[in-house]
Amino acid sequence: MRILMIHASRFSFRVTEKTSVAAAAGDVAESEKNGESGDALVCFLSIEKKDEDAPEKVIAEAHAKILEHYGRLSTDTLWLYPYAHLSSDLASPRMAQRVLDGLFKAFEGGNSVGALKKAPFGYYKAFDIEAKGHPLSELALTVTGKDAQGAPEGDANESKAIAAEKKLRSKFYVVTPDGDEIPHEDFNFKQHPSLKRLHAYETGGSRVSESEPPHVRLMRQHELVDYEPGSDAGNFRWYPKGLLMKTLMEDRVNHVMNEYGAMRVETPIMYDYLHPNLAKYLDRFPARQYVLKSEKRDYFLRFAACFGQYLIQHDMQISYKQLPVRLYELTHYSFRREQSGELAGLRRLRTFTMPDMHTLCRDTEQAKDEFARQFELSRAWMNDTGVPYATAVRVVRSFYDENRDFVRGLAQRVGEPILLEVWEQRFFYFVMKFEFNVLDNHDKAAALSTVQIDVENCGQFDIHYTDEHGEKATPLILHASIPGAIDRNLYAILEHQAALMKKGQKGSFPFWLAPTQLRFIPVADPHVPYCEELAGSWPFRADVDDRDMSMGKKIKMAEQEWVPFIVVVGDKEQGGGRLTARVRGGSEAQVEGERDDLVARMTELQGGKPFRPLNTPRRLSLRPIFVG
Repeated sequence: MRILMIHASRFSFRVTEKTSVAAAAGDVAESEKNGESGDALVCFLSIEKKDEDAPEKVIAEAHAKILEHYGRLSTDTLWLYPYAHLSSDLASPRMAQRVLDGLFKAFEGGNSVGALKKAPFGYYKAFDIEAKGHPLSELALTVTGKDAQGAPEGDANESKAIAAEKKLRSKFYVVTPDGDEIPHEDFNFKQHPSLKRLHAYETGGSRVSESEPPHVRLMRQHELVDYEPGSDAGNFRWYPKGLLMKTLMEDRVNHVMNEYGAMRVETPIMYDYLHPNLAKYLDRFPARQYVLKSEKRDYFLRFAACFGQYLIQHDMQISYKQLPVRLYELTHYSFRREQSGELAGLRRLRTFTMPDMHTLCRDTEQAKDEFARQFELSRAWMNDTGVPYATAVRVVRSFYDENRDFVRGLAQRVGEPILLEVWEQRFFYFVMKFEFNVLDNHDKAAALSTVQIDVENCGQFDIHYTDEHGEKATPLILHASIPGAIDRNLYAILEHQAALMKKGQKGSFPFWLAPTQLRFIPVADPHVPYCEELAGSWPFRADVDDRDMSMGKKIKMAEQEWVPFIVVVGDKEQGGGRLTARVRGGSEAQVEGERDDLVARMTELQGGKPFRPLNTPRRLSLRPIFVG
C-alpha cells in the first residue's frame, strides 16, 4: 500500500462522477459524496496488487504506521482518502475496497482517533487541500504487511459470508416423525446410526481429511476418474467408464427436471467482478473464487449457475399467472477454490458438475409448496442411488418461529428423525434449506440434494413479476440441486460400497450405471465370434473378454470390475442352448434361461433409467489400460 500523509489546515472534496470500478464499492449516500474539515491528517491511499497476498497484514501495518504519525501531530481529525494515482500496479477494485473498509474499521474500533472521516472509493473527486508546511506535515511511505504485529492471515478471495460462517452460532435439535423437537444432547441416537454420525460431524467433526478415503482407491481401480497432475488440485480427469456413469446421471437429472417443468438454459462460466449486482452477491455466498484477468478487468469463474439465471430472470417479463417459474442449468464446470486440506477425492472438488434449478415463487406459501415438491424429488433421487443418508434442515430462528409445522413436517415426510439447526441470525441470503447428507468411511459428511429459500437476491438483482393489480412485485427464489454435484454422487456410491465390502459383502454398481452390464466369456477362441454376435444384439451394454488368459482368470477379473451379469459361452451355448448367467448381488448366484428371459430380468433392473451404449471397444483385447 502506498500512503501519502498531509497535515492540512483545511481539506474538502466533492464527488464529480462514477468511475468504472464504482460497483465494487456499492451505493454511496448523498451525504457521503462531499466533505470538509479544518485541521486534519489526510491520508491518500493506493492499494497495490501485492497487497492481495496478505490483506489483513497490510491493514494492520498501515493502521499502525498512520496511527504512529497521527500521534505526533496536534490534530483531532483523520481522513482516509482513496487515491489510485500513487501507484501503477493497483489491486483489483474489490480487493481495494476490502482493504479500505478493513482499515477504516481498524480505526473505528479504537479510541485513538478523535474524528474519523473517509471519502468514497470508485468515484472521481475534486479536492482542495492546504498543507501546513512544518517538517512533519508531509510524509510518504509504503507498507507491505511484513512489519505487522499479530495480524491474522487473510484470504484475498474469502467472501464476507465465509467469514460470517466461521463465527456462526446455532442450536441443534432432533425432530422426530411425530413432530417432537428434542435438544440434540437429549436424543438417543442408538437406533439411527447415519443421523448419529452426521450429528457428530456437525457438532465436532473436522472437514480436513487426514488420510485418503477408500473411494479414491476404488475410482482408480475401476478406471473411472483420477487425479490430474497437470492441473490445479481438486480438478480431475475422467476415463471413459467414469464419464459414461457421470453422463448417465446427467441424463437422469435432465429427464427429472424436464418432467418437473423446468426450462433449461445455459449461461457463461465467467463473470465480471465489477458488475453492479454480482459484486455484492459474491460477498453473500460462502465460497472462494478462482480469479482471472481479461485485458484490465477481473473476472471470477462461477461457483454455481445462480447469477447467470438471475440475470436472465431480471430481463424476463413475468406475470403472477406464470408463477412458479423454474429455470434449470446443468453446469459442467462450476468452480470453488476449496481449501487444500479439505480436498479429498470426489468428496470435495474445485471443479464439479452441478445441476442448478432456480424457481421464482410468488410468496412464502408458494415457496413452501415448491420446496415440499422438490424435497420429494430429491428423496426419489437419493433412493435411486441406494446410498444411506441423513437429513439436515437449517433455518433462521424468525422463519422457524413462523413456520414450525412446515419445518417439522419434513421429518414426517422422511419417516425418520432429522437434524435441525436453528440460526439466531441470518448470515446468508436464505432463511431455510435442507440437505440429504451421506457419511463416508472416515465419518465425513457430504451434502448431496439440497433446496434453499432465498429472500434476498430477487431484490438484489431487481427481479420482479406483475401482480393481479398490474403492480411490480418481488418474488422469492428457491435454489435447488436435486442430486447435488454429480461427481459427489459417484463418491457416495463408492464410499457406500467400500463400507459394505468391509462387512464382507460384494461391491456393486446400480445396474443402470454399471459401465458393462453383461460380459460374455468364450470358453475358447472359436466361441469369440458367437460371443460378439450375442453382445451386438443385446439391448444392454455387453462386451466380450477375448483376451489370451484362462477362463477362470477372466471370470475373476469380471468379478473385480463388478460386472452384474457374466455368461460363459461354450459349444452348448453356441449350439442354441440356454444361457447361464452369474449374477452379482441379489438372492441368486446364477440364473438360467433363454435370451429373452435374461433380457426381461435386466429390463426390470434397468427400471426405466437412461441408457447409453458402451463407450469402449466391445472386445476387451482392444481396450487400453488407463491406470497401471
